[in-house]
Amino acid sequence: MSLADLKEDEGLPKADREPYRPWSYDLTKTDVYIPRLKPGQQKWMAAVTRAGSKDQFARVLVLAENAKSKAWEMVSTIDVDDPKTLPKIVVDQAGYATAVDASSTSLAAPVGVLRSAVGDNFATGGEETGKTVFAPTETSQRQIKVHDETIRKFGPRGTTRFATANPEFADAYALKTTTGALVVFSHTHSQHDAVTSPGLRIVPEKHDRAWIGTSPSPAFTYRFTCSDIAAVPSKPQPSSLLGYGCRRTDAAAAGPSTSV
Repeated sequence: MSLADLKEDEGLPKADREPYRPWSYDLTKTDVYIPRLKPGQQKWMAAVTRAGSKDQFARVLVLAENAKSKAWEMVSTIDVDDPKTLPKIVVDQAGYATAVDASSTSLAAPVGVLRSAVGDNFATGGEETGKTVFAPTETSQRQIKVHDETIRKFGPRGTTRFATANPEFADAYALKTTTGALVVFSHTHSQHDAVTSPGLRIVPEKHDRAWIGTSPSPAFTYRFTCSDIAAVPSKPQPSSLLGYGCRRTDAAAAGPSTSV
């Protein structure tokens, strides 16, 4: 459970709160990838864990050492929509993986391009860069569907606009694969909801109330922090978005304007 989940849970009536269940992973179904790192580089590692009777579910985990406390922290967990699409991670004879600079131009899409394209999937439905940078995977289509359905949710009574924002977490982690790199990164986007006529108000939904209370407003702006994972080729061809997850991390009444 993330800090955002905990905050939202605290804003719910006790009857609506789901009991916290400690998580665990089956180590016999988990592959750990430890990259060789140069002195001074942040220490991190990745793991792919599988679940289900036929291992039909997969999750990619990234753990990194906190530079100040020296404690290891889980910095990302992402469910993969289709485990069969995970590229093969390269390991050397000693079993070590190879870390890749996610911002390297040797990749078809450096992490800055990936982050912008994901933001575009939400902001425009992928019309500017999302559908060019990414192949039409299930994950890309899910993000575009969020855009398409959410901008119509109020009908003629309101509008919804998405916009990209500076990432709250700029770090990215990448491992060499047989076709390029597997890249884990984060992006941030906002969602601005507003009514179209004077006198109308938006009533906060129950999961919003920890952030914005219960008072209706003509407009709200929400902030989402998300984790994404992509298979990026080394050759100039589209990348494949394999999974993502978002959490609301802020919200506020924003006045009547429909601008973002």
